[in-house]
Amino acid sequence: MDNLKQELKKKIISTLGLLDVEPEDIDEGGALVGGDLGLDSIDVLELVMMIEKDYGVKIDNKELGVKVFASLNALAAYIHDNRTK
Repeated sequence: MDNLKQELKKKIISTLGLLDVEPEDIDEGGALVGGDLGLDSIDVLELVMMIEKDYGVKIDNKELGVKVFASLNALAAYIHDNRTK
């Protein structure tokens, strides 16, 4: 699971083009949306597309998205439990 978290941190940074953000800057328990990274709904949409493409995991409604993007830990757990690739 730690490897998945590290991989996700790198993918979040590259997918969103976050300048001046390093993987260790992302708090695994902190809020992804509205947290220190300042992610908004457009960023979440980009991440949803990346997660579907890279992991075969669908996040297809807002209620699920709120839970999944609550933190990096929640995102990693959801991908771990639902990945097809």
